[in-house]
Amino acid sequence: MYVRVKSSPNSPRKSVQIVHSYREGNKVRQKIIKHIGVANSDEELEELKLYATKIKLELEQQNSLPIYSPSEIASIVDRICNNIKDNKINKKSSNNKDKIKKEEESIDNIQEYKRYSVNLLDLVEIDREIKGIHDIYGKLYDELGFNRVLLNPSRNKKSVEILKDITLARVANADSKRATRDYLEDNFGVKLNLESIYKMMDKLDDKAIKRLQDIVFNQTKSLFNDKIDILYFDATTIYFESFNEDNLREKGFSKDGKHKEVQIVLALMVTKQGLPIGYKIFKGSTYDGHTIIPTLKELKRDFNVDKVICVADSGMLSKANLKELEEFNSIKDNNSNNFNISYIVGARVKNMNKDIIKEILDLTSYQEYNSDIKYKEIKLEDNKRLILTYSKKRAKKDRLDRQKAIDKLRLKLSKDSSLKSNLSNSRYRKFITIKDSNSTNSNKCNLKVSINEDKIKEDEKFDGIKGVITNDISLTIKDIIEQYSNLWIIEESFRINKHDLKIRPIFHFKESRIKAHIAICFMAYTLIRHLEYRVKLQYKKLSPQKIKKLLLSVQVSILKDTKSNRVFLFPSNYDNEVKKIYKIMEVPILNRAIIIKE
Repeated sequence: MYVRVKSSPNSPRKSVQIVHSYREGNKVRQKIIKHIGVANSDEELEELKLYATKIKLELEQQNSLPIYSPSEIASIVDRICNNIKDNKINKKSSNNKDKIKKEEESIDNIQEYKRYSVNLLDLVEIDREIKGIHDIYGKLYDELGFNRVLLNPSRNKKSVEILKDITLARVANADSKRATRDYLEDNFGVKLNLESIYKMMDKLDDKAIKRLQDIVFNQTKSLFNDKIDILYFDATTIYFESFNEDNLREKGFSKDGKHKEVQIVLALMVTKQGLPIGYKIFKGSTYDGHTIIPTLKELKRDFNVDKVICVADSGMLSKANLKELEEFNSIKDNNSNNFNISYIVGARVKNMNKDIIKEILDLTSYQEYNSDIKYKEIKLEDNKRLILTYSKKRAKKDRLDRQKAIDKLRLKLSKDSSLKSNLSNSRYRKFITIKDSNSTNSNKCNLKVSINEDKIKEDEKFDGIKGVITNDISLTIKDIIEQYSNLWIIEESFRINKHDLKIRPIFHFKESRIKAHIAICFMAYTLIRHLEYRVKLQYKKLSPQKIKKLLLSVQVSILKDTKSNRVFLFPSNYDNEVKKIYKIMEVPILNRAIIIKE
């Protein structure tokens, strides 16, 4: 069994397949075991080949091959159906009574017809359930190994089932645990009591969460030839509907604007595809920039990764952080190798020394990167590299954004120029001057705010300029620019967690329940990203929101025949994209009514 790349001379697209070779007489033949997808670029081709390798290894470990390929199964089904039709025709014309009798016994048309015969006027819908979420995400849940997260799953079958239902419900419609219980019963036919949900959460302890982190890291790593060399890092705040502080929940700077509520800080690491690598929780008062070094150390310690390039924004790596990271890299691990962690981090170009700023602003020395972007490299001390880019589009956006802020500031000052009302918004601060407007000799201080035109002119000089710093001397400038430009993926990841999965606010107050809640959200996020990745590889790019909408549309009506009391399961109509997702996940699709109660 091997991975085959097939191309046609008149098309740049390449198909990736898993093929099994076998001998038939003196000839060697090939049978397609699984069609993985079609690549439109070299990058897509590499990802498809890696994914195909993962599937091939899984098939080899199972020590079994599919007897028939999907196309062969479809052909066999068609052939059987055609044979049945031919038998019905032959039955009418044949004089052979023995043959007629045998065909009647095999097909048994009349009894089958009577069994399924129903008067549509006698049918009533007694319930309707969503099927797509459990069909697709449920299978992925088991494939990823989430059914092994809790300790002794065979002894804790009920809690294992509840964890799965709660996680899938969060994917479908994130809400509080009480509302989730009701949602599961109303839409999935799953009945749970609140006490059993909390009991399950108590079993999702530190050891279970460590197993979860191991599973997620290894599953993501398996998609990239067991190597993760680039990760994207950021941290955010998660607030509680509470004002009481404890060992974990503390007040701090809130990115959600909830400055009165207590919070925790969540650090997240993902690949450039948004696939999760891991996460870490910090106390609510922790500064974002103080989360990256402990998280990287833990990643290196727990997973023994080789070289890693960490990509983060300018708030993550301060001078103190960079110094600590350099010291960390000089430490030897158990195999006497240095910890090899390099970084690409946003540079605060306006805060650099005057000589460097003079070089930064000299746009004539920039080289052309593409029709919009120019670039420049400046060597810094300790072998660090400052990579600068200038974009005409970004310069235009910077001007518009600043003008909007100034216009709002002018309007605000026309109504109230007091200090307190104008210092609250950080967008305004860099454009204002504070002075004492009191002209008398009174000791009373009357501070007022006004616009500083010199600050505006100074800010204009940096329009369109962006810089990144790296300590990696092996990367090309193109690699550095591209890697940093993908930083939006971590921002999207937090958006999914905050808005789609509603990771906050948190209503739990026990530390163990808080950690369990974050773990459940992380499991749901992993399911969302892994399915999105598979669909993109094997079909096309569909957003997590689109996939969820498609799967929520896969429903079954539960119909009752009021005359016979038989109960039927009747599937909804399926979108073509739904059928594609089911095919990718190799889940059979229900396409006809079935009796569930005689």
